[in-house]
Amino acid sequence: MVPFLIGFAAGGFGALLGLGGGVIIVPALTAFLKLPQHQAHGTSLVAVSLTAVVGSLSYALGGSVNWPAALLLTVTAMGAARLGAGYTRRLDARALRRFFGVFLLVVAMVLPFKHQLPHVRAGGAGALTWVLLLLAGGLAGFLSGLLGVGGGTVMVPSLVLGAGLDQHLAQGTSLAAMVLPSLIGAYTHFSLGHVRREVVPGLLLGVITGAFLGGRVALALPELGLRLLFAGILVWMGVRYLRR
Repeated sequence: MVPFLIGFAAGGFGALLGLGGGVIIVPALTAFLKLPQHQAHGTSLVAVSLTAVVGSLSYALGGSVNWPAALLLTVTAMGAARLGAGYTRRLDARALRRFFGVFLLVVAMVLPFKHQLPHVRAGGAGALTWVLLLLAGGLAGFLSGLLGVGGGTVMVPSLVLGAGLDQHLAQGTSLAAMVLPSLIGAYTHFSLGHVRREVVPGLLLGVITGAFLGGRVALALPELGLRLLFAGILVWMGVRYLRR
């Protein structure tokens, strides 16, 4: 039941905010199931990939996925996810976590003021937006493979602040863009022996249930409220990364 409950909480949370759920799965696997850090990251990515599939399906049924933007994010994220997973043991994880924590806090402070940004009011439909999405996809894919998270912490703000999408559409698009990169990252971790197979069935069953419900709940929330909730979660995550 423990893997199922972890998967249910992570799937619901991830689909609700377009984050994939890795921020819950990784610490839960290390705390409750005593998995080593590398195995927690690898096992998490297996569940994150399923969260992305089920969550994006839930958003798509509500018409909240921008497929062209998802494709742009996916193009660079796919290669970067494998690169990040392969560099898990080589990079200074402490410095990376601190940088990522500062990034999350800055984004959280900017998100509530989305409509005061001139480039957002302009619609963000030019070539600069395409470049931004390609870069965001690469960064999100690398962090997804390296830290075992879904990459939505980079993709969602990029879609909201850079491309001018509303919060619902940004989260649905982010989940759709995470499907292939998270699968690639999960396969890389599996080949490195970082996936605990006995944990996976219960984890995935919980994710399927939670992710679909989380996506439906998100579509029922007002856009501003969902954006503020997302910003609050980024603050919590940023502080947590800095403290670690």
